[in-house]
Amino acid sequence: MKIAVTGKGGVGKTTFAAVLARLYASEGRTVLTADVDPDSNLGLALGFSQEELQEIVPVSKMRELIAQRTGASGDGLGKFFKINPKVDDIPEKFAKEKNGVRMLVMGTVETGGAGCVCPEHVVLRRLISHLIIQRDEVVIMDMEAGLEHLGRGTADSMDRFIVVVEPGARSVQTCHQIRKLADDLGIRKVSVVANKVRDAQDEEFLKREIPPGDLLGMIHYSSEVAAADRDAVSPYDAAPGTVEEIRKIKQIIDKEEV
Repeated sequence: MKIAVTGKGGVGKTTFAAVLARLYASEGRTVLTADVDPDSNLGLALGFSQEELQEIVPVSKMRELIAQRTGASGDGLGKFFKINPKVDDIPEKFAKEKNGVRMLVMGTVETGGAGCVCPEHVVLRRLISHLIIQRDEVVIMDMEAGLEHLGRGTADSMDRFIVVVEPGARSVQTCHQIRKLADDLGIRKVSVVANKVRDAQDEEFLKREIPPGDLLGMIHYSSEVAAADRDAVSPYDAAPGTVEEIRKIKQIIDKEEV
């Protein structure tokens, strides 16, 4: 099972990705998560402490490793380097485990070459491709709204893209933009999860804006999730109502993937 979770910032995609990962882990599945969002928050949502997270180095910051694998020197810009570096051992060496879920923090490329073909970007993209195409466990990726780390071949191997939205025009607009990006990559299985739903008006708005066949389910606003965020604990351990709503969505995913 390979799932990418994406959406506009602040809609709750990290909460959804983390709870989904822990639900799979609770069944005894081998689960690997990848935090691909530059605003990295997945670790806290999985239950890592702030002290534990401070010890994790994002892959994009592993300068020596990147130089070794790509053969690049210095910043790598304007120089020759490998575009197919070895990455298959990185998950075993650098993923950290908490509550039965392993996590890799990808980081982001902050050099002047961000968005171009630079050593850091090549390693990240190659690693994401490896996670999706060659790994045989459950892989859940917490993505940013853009899909630039994904190539066509990688995206084609995803089992499902899940766009998390909240009841609002801007969030839904972002959802439509992500769907267009997915279409450009040849991705057809794009689903939507609605989060922070408060009342019947929100439900009616979402049903009107999201095609029925695309909407996997709705997660209602929870003060327990907000408190978990304030207290830096996993919503899986603090918001049982939200966990049950996500469990129902997971059952739909599992049923459709059989």
